[in-house]
Amino acid sequence: MGIKSFQGPRMSKPSGDEIPFKVSDFMTKNLITFKPEQSIQEVIETLISKRISGGPVVNENNELVGIISEGDCISHISKSRYYNMPHEDEKVEHNMIKNVETIDGDMNIFDAADKFLKAKRRRFPIVEDGKLVGQISQKDILIATRNLKSSNWK
Repeated sequence: MGIKSFQGPRMSKPSGDEIPFKVSDFMTKNLITFKPEQSIQEVIETLISKRISGGPVVNENNELVGIISEGDCISHISKSRYYNMPHEDEKVEHNMIKNVETIDGDMNIFDAADKFLKAKRRRFPIVEDGKLVGQISQKDILIATRNLKSSNWK
């Protein structure tokens, strides 16, 4: 009796520049953003009221200059308490992550999922021509795969 394979036939790879299930098809475009000159207290209030865990920081030209997260705010509060310094007047620009890794909107969502695993990030901003155009989160990847479960994954 021979061994049976339960693996179906392999799909051929897309030809040329075709990229199925692009990040830009599933990214969030209507973003809550922060400004470098905003106070940490404003960020905390927004994170709580909007039920988000962080967001991109953009300048007046909508260029990405950083990311601020719950963790960054908590770190600031902890340091402020330790040094007995008030934190209400502290600015985003002094507490944000400035070296921000972005993701290409043309990337396949399955490659993006792999990037999430390797980078251990919750979100990646998408920048085109120097301007912030969207953000993809781990949840967006899950939604994309749920929506595509009836399709052939390529």
